Amino acid sequence: MRRARRPPSPLPQRDGLDAARVRLPAKGPWDTVRDYLVRRLDRLPPERIDAMLAEGRFVTLDGPVTPDSPYLPNAFVWFHRELPDEVPVPFDIGIVHQDDDLVVADKPHFLATTPRGDHVTETALVRLRRDLGIPELTPVHRLDRVTAGLLLFVTRRELRRPYQQLFQHRRVRKEYEAVAPHDDGLDLPRTVRDRILKKRGVLTARTVPGEPNAETHVELLDHANGLGRYRLLPTTGRTHQLRVHMSGLGVPILGDTFYPVLTETAPDDFTRPLQLLARALEFDDPITGRHHRFTSGRSLLAWTDYAAWAADTP
Repeated sequence: MRRARRPPSPLPQRDGLDAARVRLPAKGPWDTVRDYLVRRLDRLPPERIDAMLAEGRFVTLDGPVTPDSPYLPNAFVWFHRELPDEVPVPFDIGIVHQDDDLVVADKPHFLATTPRGDHVTETALVRLRRDLGIPELTPVHRLDRVTAGLLLFVTRRELRRPYQQLFQHRRVRKEYEAVAPHDDGLDLPRTVRDRILKKRGVLTARTVPGEPNAETHVELLDHANGLGRYRLLPTTGRTHQLRVHMSGLGVPILGDTFYPVLTETAPDDFTRPLQLLARALEFDDPITGRHHRFTSGRSLLAWTDYAAWAADTP
C-alpha cells in the first residue's frame, strides 16, 4: 500500500531553508494545538511558543494557529525554526557541473551537506539553494562535514529517487583520495571487508564481529617524506567507513579527530582539515542514459604543502 503524499508547506522557504513540519498524533490528551507544541517543541520555552503563536508563525493548511486553536488529530503544523548562531565556514563551494536536472558541487572541508544540529545555514544545501536560486535543490547522497569533494544534487525533488537508487544499488563508482602515514610493511593494494557498527548518539563507529557490511579497496598511489597518498574505492557506504578502515590498517588519515582517538575541537577551528577528498563520481544517468564521470578540482594540502597544512593557521 502506497503512503499518502505529504501536503506541501504553506510557508515559503526562508534563506534557502524549508519550514519545519510537525504532525499532530491521532490521539492524545491535548485540548489545543498550543498544548501539543509546548510538549513537542521542548527546546523552546512555553513563553517563546506563545510569542510565536501571537505572531502567527505556526500555520496549518487552513491558516495560522491561534493560542486557543482546538487540537486537530493528524493535522500538520509548519513553522520556521529560529536559527542558531553559526560560525561562518570561510571556504567557497565549487560547481563542477550544472544542467536542468543536476548540480555537481565541489564541497570544501568543514561544511556540512544538509542542516543538522548546530549546522543549518552553513551547509552546502542551504548555501547552494540561495546562491544558485534553486529552491528545490536536493542532495542525492552525503559527505561528512570534514570531508571535501563531490556532492550530487538534483534540481527538482521528483528526480531524487532514481538517482538515490543508483547509490543504493551500488551503481555509482566512488573514488576518494586520502593522505595518511606511509607504512612500508603494509601490503597494498588490498580490499578491507568487515562489519561496522555506528550507534545513534555515539560520535564514533567501530568494527564488530559478524557478517561484513563494509568494503573498501585501498591502493597506494605515491609516497614521500613518511606520507602516503592513497586511492580509496568503497563499494558500500557505512558512516565513517573510510576513516575506520584506514585507522584499522594502522595508517589513520591525517587530520582525523575521531580515529583512532576522539579529540574535541572547537566549531571555529578550521585548521588541519581531514585529508580525505571525494575525488570522482562515475555512473550511467538513470534519466538520459548518458555516462557521467565528474572529478573534483580540489587537492589535499598535506600532500602538496605539508608545512602549510601543519601550521597553526590555515
